[in-house]
Order: sequence, then structure tokens, then C-alpha cells
Amino acid sequence: MSDLYRSAIQARASKLPQLPPHFGEDGDEEEEAGDSIGALPTTTMGPPRAKPRRTPNPELTPLSAAEYFSQALQVAVPASKLDVRIYYTPPKVTADETGTVMVCHHGAGFSGLTFACFAKEVTQMSGGECGVLSVDGRRHGKTMPTEGSSDDDLSIDVLVSDFFNLIQAVFPDPAIAPTLLLVGHSMGGAVIVRACPRLLERKYRVGGVAVLDVVEGSAIEALPHMPMILNSRPDSFDSVEDAIDWHVRANQIRNPTSARIHVPSLIIPAPSNPAKLRTHPFTWRTPLGTTGPYWESWFTGLSASFLAARTARLLVLAGTDRLDKELMIGQMQGKFQMVVVPGTGHMLHEDDPPKLAEILVDFWRRNERVVAPGVKKVGEL
Repeated sequence: MSDLYRSAIQARASKLPQLPPHFGEDGDEEEEAGDSIGALPTTTMGPPRAKPRRTPNPELTPLSAAEYFSQALQVAVPASKLDVRIYYTPPKVTADETGTVMVCHHGAGFSGLTFACFAKEVTQMSGGECGVLSVDGRRHGKTMPTEGSSDDDLSIDVLVSDFFNLIQAVFPDPAIAPTLLLVGHSMGGAVIVRACPRLLERKYRVGGVAVLDVVEGSAIEALPHMPMILNSRPDSFDSVEDAIDWHVRANQIRNPTSARIHVPSLIIPAPSNPAKLRTHPFTWRTPLGTTGPYWESWFTGLSASFLAARTARLLVLAGTDRLDKELMIGQMQGKFQMVVVPGTGHMLHEDDPPKLAEILVDFWRRNERVVAPGVKKVGEL
């Protein structure tokens, strides 16, 4: 099994629930619930003792994202019946400039805070010239349905409409909106490449699309293995620190700092269950298994959509792997730039934020700055 195939499997499995950290305006810190013991039959030996909880590792306590983004906002998106959480660091611009913003969409089961460390690196490397906006998708993080509506539908068309509607809500006038550089990890890559044509049709300036660690062929091949992957994952956790610790020990996220920022957004207080002898206080915000009906729709046609995007194209992978036929032909024709980031897993943007920031800032500079007449941007026909 190739590296990308393994990363594709990890990716699907890593797509879990979230409940983002709290900036100053959110005073909703979670209180750990104690173990709950249901009614037990009387025995001469007394009730069974619950397994003692592990002592939280003080080096894996949650970290606030306040130092990584300048703003945390809830944006009303009536067209999608959602109240969307975004994390935003605007670009530094003069009165006659609009600047560029990297708009980032996470993979399934994650949240916008997956890009926290990356966002800070981009801000530093670009001198603040390039902003970063990271979004919590439908049924993820702190994005919630409005008007009593349901947010259960995670089909690709719905996710693309959500993303498109959010851009229109945040930047309502395309003429004065910043140039958008769309960045999507795994499932998020499928969303941003399909949203690109709609944004261009609406006259937004799209400076490029960057897809992180997903290839259609490998992703589709990995889907039959998902039940086995899901069975190997814990259903719940004793504490937030326990969840962070699991992600680091299992190499789901290899950067402890990023895990401390991101993982708290993936879990929520677990509902009580009297039928269980012992319950854990925290469970997934978005259980990956519940997204199963949509997996195939996310990745089918991804390569064609990527190659059809009428802007610069970048594919960043965590390891060398075979490309599917469409991407292989596209690469030979010079239709996109491909970069491999060694020493990382599926969460390459968290495992090595400085390297990915360097790649994307270079991509932005090359494709956003004025070039000589007749010189085509990377990925353009």
C-alpha cells in the first residue's frame, strides 16, 4: 500500500468531530462530567469498580487560538441556514488595495482550527500582506444550523453551496473583495475546486487553488477500508487532554502544539447513558461514521474538477505516490504544480506548518504578482 493510499485512509479516519477553542467572547468552557454508574444488581461482592481515569498530561493542555488568528467570528449565512464560525487574520492593505486572502477549508471531522499554526506562519512569512480565513464547515466546529433547520446533509453540492454562500456573506462585493487563494485539505479540497467556477462566474478574483493530500484514485481505493479504521478509533475520551494525547500518540497529528489548539474543537460533552456502566465525559463532535454516505460523492470527479479550475493549481502531498491517470497526464502537460512534503502524515499542514506556509506563500507570490507579458502562471493553459 502506497504512502498516499495510507494517508488517504488516515485522512478519512481522521475526519472527526470538533468543538473549537474559545476566544474571549465565548465563556463556554466545558466542565468534565464524572463517571456515571447505572443501576446494578445486588451482589455480595459489591458493585464493580470503574476503571480509574488517567491523569491528564500537563504538557498536552488545550491552547487558545487567539495568538494564531486575529479574529474569531460567527457569520450569518441565510442562504445556507447556517451560523458559520470563521477564524480570520485580514491582510494589511492600503486604501487603494484589496490584498489577498487564503481561504481554507478543513477535511471531514476537523475544524477551521486545523489551520491555526499554518495561518500564523503565513502572516509572518508574508509580512501580513496575505491574510488567512479558515472556516468551520457544516456540522463541524462551532458552525450551527439556524431557523430550526437540519445540518445533516454533507453531500458535496451542499458543502460547495455553503462555501460559496459564505464567501458572498463575508465579501459581498466582488469588485472590492480581496483576491482569494483557495486552500482545501482532503474533503475540503473537493469543496474548493468545485466552488472555484462559481466564484469566478460571480466575478471574484481567484488567484489559485491548492489541494492538500488527496488524490481521487487513492481516496476512492481507501473507502472500503474505512470500517476497519473506524473500529480502531476510540468512541469517547476521559478529558480534553486525553483526546489530545490520543491524537499525538496515534500520529494523527504529529505536532503537539497544533493538536493542543485544534483537538479541543473536535469533541463535545457526551450525553449521559444510564445503560452503560461507565461513560466518558467527552465524545466526537462529528462522528466520522455518520459521514460515510457522502464519502464517494466528495472524491468522485475530484481530478477533473481540479484540472478544470481556471486559475493556478497546486497539489501538495505528504508522500510520493502514484497519481491517477487524469492527474498524471495533467502533470506531464504542466497543468499544475506538485510538491511533496516529506516527514509528514495526512495532516501535513499541522505536522509541518512552516514548510506548507513557505510553499503556499511562494505560490501566492508567483501567481499574484505582475508577470511579464506572455508569461503564463503556474497551472494555466
